[in-house]
Amino acid sequence: MKVLGLTGGIGMGKSTVAAMFEACGIPAFNADKAVHALQAPDGAAIPALAAAFPGTVRDGVLDRAALRALVLDDAAQMRRLEGIMHPLVRAAEADFMAHARAEGRPAVLLDIPLLLESGARDRFYKVITVSCPRETQIARVAARGLPLAQIEAIIARQMPDARKRELADMVIETGGTLADTQAQVARLIAELGL
Repeated sequence: MKVLGLTGGIGMGKSTVAAMFEACGIPAFNADKAVHALQAPDGAAIPALAAAFPGTVRDGVLDRAALRALVLDDAAQMRRLEGIMHPLVRAAEADFMAHARAEGRPAVLLDIPLLLESGARDRFYKVITVSCPRETQIARVAARGLPLAQIEAIIARQMPDARKRELADMVIETGGTLADTQAQVARLIAELGL
């Protein structure tokens, strides 16, 4: 089974591109969705988060804004959060992969925002990055309701887009229309023989 890695900065269009791969029959694992499920009420991460970050979990519900405020500018706190979340996400990913193998899937796509930052590149048959102009990226994230200062802080923590483009095997430009992006995905799938 070929394992494709999908990465890109916040707001670059990873989820949209992953959905396009799924529509073409290539199952996609979304690390961000796994995190949200793990951090949902009664999620597997809630007890550890409550213990590690007092005051961020109330009545079994994580206050994401409070957690973000604690970790965004504090490297030690971010490492603590990653130490809790990364093993849980990896376990969810392993379950996804086992299921895909059991179904005889020829390929899967793993949508992992920090794929290159985490040094996981060697795990993949090909690494694909999504990319769009910075102003488009910021507008997309702002539409989610995050203030500009937080957007800039998140972008600053991520590998620069230009570097991701250099390290990736393939680049999908997402600054145009959805039809343009879909055409790129279809070409890429054809090139990979999937």
